[in-house]
Amino acid sequence: MISTFHEVSHECSRLTTKRYSTSFSSAIKLLHKDVRGPIFDIYGLVRFADEIVDTLHDFDKATLLANFKAETYAAIENGVSLNPIIHSFQRTVNRYNIDHKLIEAFFRSMEFDLEKGQYTTIDYQEYIYGSAEVVGLMCLYVFCDGNKDSYELLKPSAQSLGAAFQKVNFLRDVKADYQQLNRVYFPGVDFNSFTYEMKSLIESDIAKDFADAYTGILKLPLTARFGVYLAYKYYLSLFKKIKAVKPQRILEERIRIPNYMKVWVATKVVIRTQLNIL
Repeated sequence: MISTFHEVSHECSRLTTKRYSTSFSSAIKLLHKDVRGPIFDIYGLVRFADEIVDTLHDFDKATLLANFKAETYAAIENGVSLNPIIHSFQRTVNRYNIDHKLIEAFFRSMEFDLEKGQYTTIDYQEYIYGSAEVVGLMCLYVFCDGNKDSYELLKPSAQSLGAAFQKVNFLRDVKADYQQLNRVYFPGVDFNSFTYEMKSLIESDIAKDFADAYTGILKLPLTARFGVYLAYKYYLSLFKKIKAVKPQRILEERIRIPNYMKVWVATKVVIRTQLNIL
């Protein structure tokens, strides 16, 4: 039965999210049950594309990504794919009429990861938009469920939240990106002489993104507000920890939030959820 095929495909996306990101999985659990599945579907496709460019070094990554992109568009047009991750994604795209330009921008950023090692300011802005901001906007399509006015109102904050998450990821993953993948996303930054001033400038930019994002979180529909808020709090905790360390340390290790702290953050958000306050 086709319903079983749909269910299995969505379950693959849910499992992918759970295995790759316990933090996002926890946050999605605080979303209303009607929107959890579509967010898993979006994350699943994003995660697989990211895996191609970041991990599959023993294979022809350019061909893999091109084929993955082509199959994604074919599935959206035809309404089906035998790749369960792509199939569940296309169902969400078609159900919520997600703008295909967002998908194109996402794949363009993934292509950047195969082409570029150093980023100009323009490249950096385009990469942030395509790799992170558009993911937030795809999720916003789900949260707003066809309400165009709400989408336009919340669009800037959704982009800021995606940008904040991605920039924190860049700082967290400097060791792997720079030493293993030969990537430097931050324009004009030389990690051979990474100073407090350089780090502070990056952190100021991220802090503004977090502040802009928070104003939008307060205006999200209740079906989405507390799940998004938990993801925001997870990343804000990680950001604060990164801010507290010396520049050299982020070149030596991947800064993490311990599980007990994640539990504490989640517990506080759950309490706030029950009280309906942020």
